[in-house]
Amino acid sequence: MRIAVPNKGRLHEPSEELLERAGLHLVDGADRQLHADTVDPDVTVLYARAADIPEYVADGAADVGITGLDQVRESDADELVELRDLEFGRCRLVLAAPEDSDIETVYDFEGGRIATEFPTITRRYFDRVDVDVDVTEVSGATELTPHVDIADGIVDITSTGTTLRMNRLAVVDEVLESSVRLFAREDTADDEKVQQVDTALGSVLAAEDKRYLMMNAPEDVLDDVKDVLPGMGGPTVMDIAGSDRLAVHAVVEERAVFETISSLKDVGASDILVTEIERLVE
Repeated sequence: MRIAVPNKGRLHEPSEELLERAGLHLVDGADRQLHADTVDPDVTVLYARAADIPEYVADGAADVGITGLDQVRESDADELVELRDLEFGRCRLVLAAPEDSDIETVYDFEGGRIATEFPTITRRYFDRVDVDVDVTEVSGATELTPHVDIADGIVDITSTGTTLRMNRLAVVDEVLESSVRLFAREDTADDEKVQQVDTALGSVLAAEDKRYLMMNAPEDVLDDVKDVLPGMGGPTVMDIAGSDRLAVHAVVEERAVFETISSLKDVGASDILVTEIERLVE
């Protein structure tokens, strides 16, 4: 099975890191290589431009792909199925206009010109809101186009809005909220290996911001310990050989660890150990 991942840019390293954490360790994946094997002999990683990955998957060059939702929507690859939101690379495609213009809503663009690197997404957006505009595809420096009379507004990616503010542009509407997703073709989405990879990546995401708590507690305070623990489905309780105490294990949210430990000590738990979780299969 072939997984297409971004070959460079801000999505490259997080994608590789996620695969590594999921147990798909890369073998001989040196810079500028077009592909790399993994420790699973049935799984190979292909490197491609983030914008080209939807086409790789749609054409069968790869079985699944890791890239932004914006790239999939722009490719117009309707045969692709989204398997999972991988929860990184978050950004927004927004419609923006100069701060000193009279444009306040999308309807003020009627008959106007829009510059963008995402013409497919942009045309679909304006068709949806029933506003007639002339969409011009540009490559780079999109924010400058309204200031040199090339366009009345732009549709562009923003993460924090800093670049828009620096170029005296104000957001008029949100066109698309995007993040990196795992995609497959409809005819391969249910394949066993594809599902295995999906589960492995999901197990990494499920483990984020969670911690594993282990402790000892007298049997007569077990109910109090259970009341304190905000665990998943209740704690695991085990006898300790040669002791009248019990071992209690639970998974808790990281943000709750500090308060939980204090409460556990108050009800009589001791020897409390907190560890990180690499993967969690739910």
